[in-house]
Amino acid sequence: MPSYAPVKSVLKTLDLLKELNRQNINSVDNLHRALGLPKPTIVRLLETLIADGYVTNDKRQGGYRITSQVQSLSCGFQGDAPVVEVGRPWAIDFTRRYRWPVAIAVLDKDAVSVRLSTIADSPVSPMHATINRRLQLLTRALGRAYLAFCPRSERDLLLSFLMKSSDPEDAGARDRRTTLAMLRRVRALGFAERSPVVEPTSSTTLAVPIMRGKNVLATLGMTYFRSVMSNKEAHGRYIPALQETARNIEKSVVALDRQSTRR
Repeated sequence: MPSYAPVKSVLKTLDLLKELNRQNINSVDNLHRALGLPKPTIVRLLETLIADGYVTNDKRQGGYRITSQVQSLSCGFQGDAPVVEVGRPWAIDFTRRYRWPVAIAVLDKDAVSVRLSTIADSPVSPMHATINRRLQLLTRALGRAYLAFCPRSERDLLLSFLMKSSDPEDAGARDRRTTLAMLRRVRALGFAERSPVVEPTSSTTLAVPIMRGKNVLATLGMTYFRSVMSNKEAHGRYIPALQETARNIEKSVVALDRQSTRR
């Protein structure tokens, strides 16, 4: 709970900005009907926002609109991507059903970064914590799933970055033929697996892409102990479940986009 009562004028200003953001152009009459604020109040708030550069009175179009200055309000925002937010309940549900921890990772320059993990919900997790951990694209399952399924132009750009990397796990990018063959195998199988030569070798990860059209929004991976089951058993038991979870997340992203458009 806040220590003080909210400043009503600030709340009104924020509501006004939200409404202005929903339409390309707005009149005082439209804003009055949408917000229920007195017209003189709306005009004063608009004039204040105009003075600070967030709104302009576009006389040619006969109304008010926001300016690019509003983008400065979100410059410091480091929240999760929508795919991570809508993927959270699906990831938790997966771990509750199958016990093994799963993670959702998004592209982070020349690697992927784990943005969600269900380790806390798993009684059999091989790891203690992975949030914000950067994983290489060529050796880690979550990275391979991204690189194998992203558009060719993006893949080529990422490989050019990796060729200049000094990280030992990126060295494979210099052997383009072998790397492309590995990525083709991943695409053909429909999932990626962590390289067996990178630590920790006692466990492995299976990963699938979360797609939006031809683009990869994120990757979803499950980690398990190698000693518990064979690769063949794990593939048969969990790959379909991972793919189903990824498809559910994709549908949730589409639904979220539609909901945002209607607002």
